[in-house]
Amino acid sequence: MLPFWRLDLPFRFAIYFAFATLFASGAAWLGADQMKESANGEIWQQAAAYLLKVHGGAAMLTVMLLGVFPLHIGRAWRAKKNRATGIVMLACNAVLIATAFGLYYLASETLRPWASDLHIAFGLAIPLLFLAHVKAGRRRN
Repeated sequence: MLPFWRLDLPFRFAIYFAFATLFASGAAWLGADQMKESANGEIWQQAAAYLLKVHGGAAMLTVMLLGVFPLHIGRAWRAKKNRATGIVMLACNAVLIATAFGLYYLASETLRPWASDLHIAFGLAIPLLFLAHVKAGRRRN
């Protein structure tokens, strides 16, 4: 039987899938975006647009799945389990959500590059933080 703060296997795999899709589509977009000025720029432009759609859809799924996390977070917090990496995960996800909002809704030429850089940095870091959180949680069980 799973400890009461652990996520059920199907939900855990849904989270893993959503985060993996977010990372893969975001990293692929970075590459496609860099290639837009090349000789095959139009193909890369189309690929970047498609990848942003996949990334946005995965982000919506992830935000929906994170809505269930208060159960996981509340239970683990009361059990005093994995608090440090949990707080880091929450903070990083909050930054990613806020910067995604800024990228999508802010047209400011001053704020947009700042939001983009932050979003890329946190997005590239989150897989390592995610693995650290999972490993720390499993190590303590």
